[in-house]
Amino acid sequence: MPTDRRYVTTMSAPPVSGVPFRAPGPPKYAGTVRAAPGRPVPGLRFRPAVPADPGKVAEVDRRLEEWARGLDLFPKAWSDDFAGFGFGRAVVLQHPGAVGLDRLTVAGELLLAENLVDSLYCSEDEDRGGSARGLGGRLVLAQSAVDPYHGTADTEAAWERGMRADSPLRSYHWAVKDYAAFATPSQRDRFVHALSRLHLGYLGEAAWSQIRYTPTVWEYLVMRQFNNFRPCLSIVDAVDGYELPEALHARPEIQRVTALACNATTIVNDLYSFTKELAEPGHLNLPQVVAANERCGLKAGYLRAVEIHNEIMDSFEEESAALSAGSPLVERYTRSLAAWVSGNHEWHATNTHRYHLPDYW
Repeated sequence: MPTDRRYVTTMSAPPVSGVPFRAPGPPKYAGTVRAAPGRPVPGLRFRPAVPADPGKVAEVDRRLEEWARGLDLFPKAWSDDFAGFGFGRAVVLQHPGAVGLDRLTVAGELLLAENLVDSLYCSEDEDRGGSARGLGGRLVLAQSAVDPYHGTADTEAAWERGMRADSPLRSYHWAVKDYAAFATPSQRDRFVHALSRLHLGYLGEAAWSQIRYTPTVWEYLVMRQFNNFRPCLSIVDAVDGYELPEALHARPEIQRVTALACNATTIVNDLYSFTKELAEPGHLNLPQVVAANERCGLKAGYLRAVEIHNEIMDSFEEESAALSAGSPLVERYTRSLAAWVSGNHEWHATNTHRYHLPDYW
């Protein structure tokens, strides 16, 4: 692996933005962290995303809301949350090479379904049914919505009734059905496996919350390698209209760059959602875990988390460039991954409905 920090020149994207790292300032212990409106995290390394076409965004949002209402996935009281999340803008930013609106819409369905399961099953809002207690049982049923049960005729019929009775299960079931209409069987299976990784990560975080355990930094990052955006990135080739064959996708070096991309995007989420999550007792994120382990305060923990992201981002770009040399198909796949990473950052940095940065600079 190269020892310098040259960024990939084969990717069709502008140079990396951001500024050189700054040493962490003095520890800042505070019960309240002031927040600043939408802007990129200072010092964060990222590539600008392809701008989202407003017409595509509006049409994908319209289709997604129609789909969600048709399946009765959430109450009318959630309308503001739906609009504020910006599902259409998210997928248009993340998949600039998508083959048409239909595939963008299905990417949005999958994203919406994953967020519905997270919000209703995994949150600590017991009014919505979420809790660490009993989460394993809920998630194994959720997994069956995409990895169907096979048994006797009467038990299969009971399972089908159960899948129709609960909105997170309906969302998973129908989103993956729509995805399978254009994805190959191996691409569908890849996504199902990615969801099982996600569910395992949910269970790990829930187990720590039940015993009030603060993980070490490496333990936290391991958990986040499972509880991350892997399902979203697992579909990039299908949405863009090609397939990275299973035998190639399974190679350790391809798995590594995929994991690095997923981990970088997940730390981006930790950084942008930091102030929001401070109001959620017991919720873990990387800056808080760093601060707890290094006894350095939230500001220093946050700035160190930025450095960790940048190191992972460097590795993703360097190793993607090396793998792409001489393989147009691998280069296309790594460009699809990089586009998702860029679009994900842009969505976080500009979504002021959900995110505000801490006032640390």
